[in-house]
Amino acid sequence: MASNDSEPAAEPRTPVIAVSCYLQRAQWGVWDTEAALIPADYVRMVAACGAIPVLLPPHGQTSAVLDRVDGILLAGGADVDAAAYGQTPHETTVSHPFRDASETMLLAAAHERGLPVLGICRGLQVINVAAGGTLDQHLPESLGHSDFQPAPGVYGEVSVTTEPGSLAREILGEATTAPCYHHQGIDRLGAGLRVTGRSPEGLIEIIERAPDTDPDEAAPDAGWLFAVQWHPEHDPGDDRVVRALVEAARRHMADRATRRASK
Repeated sequence: MASNDSEPAAEPRTPVIAVSCYLQRAQWGVWDTEAALIPADYVRMVAACGAIPVLLPPHGQTSAVLDRVDGILLAGGADVDAAAYGQTPHETTVSHPFRDASETMLLAAAHERGLPVLGICRGLQVINVAAGGTLDQHLPESLGHSDFQPAPGVYGEVSVTTEPGSLAREILGEATTAPCYHHQGIDRLGAGLRVTGRSPEGLIEIIERAPDTDPDEAAPDAGWLFAVQWHPEHDPGDDRVVRALVEAARRHMADRATRRASK
């Protein structure tokens, strides 16, 4: 029997995106107990962008879990512990230090692997604090208004202008508007990060890896890093931020396959 030299190429693997999640009390059906959970907006948007979402609860994790995924999304949630950046908690600060520890570990492990990272709201703040930055613990006091968080469980809207030549400009264009729920934000920027988007008040809304950091930090295998203060997952009509993560994950997969093939 003649051999078939034109075997069909294997279907490309779908990227897997790890989404950090909550571990706290929740109610559903007849149950009222502690649960590992995330708002469904995150899961739906990751899936809609062509990736497989998997949840990483802040319990029982090791860095090895990231060997099985192609990108990581650090999601919103409770405030970062003020002690992590040398401050006394504001009366409105509510933190989960166990989650801080888990996500900071995952962030470091992602960097070591060159894994794409997207931070959303709290995720942006985790990235900044891990890099030695600090946070403004209650924006309504410093900004003089609460428009970004008009009521409990009610999203506000933020306008953002991006910096020329940035990843933010590439993804979002010159400006965008988005749903937000700002309570805390960046005060002092962490090392190796660059501000590439601000609100009209000057509030830092986007950060990414700085191109002029230490050579070891700026190496190509340092990984794609992008973080926003708002909640892109809450607007199903605008998936640009999450889609950019999924596309970065695809590139990471291709680069990893090329490296393996060259060995």
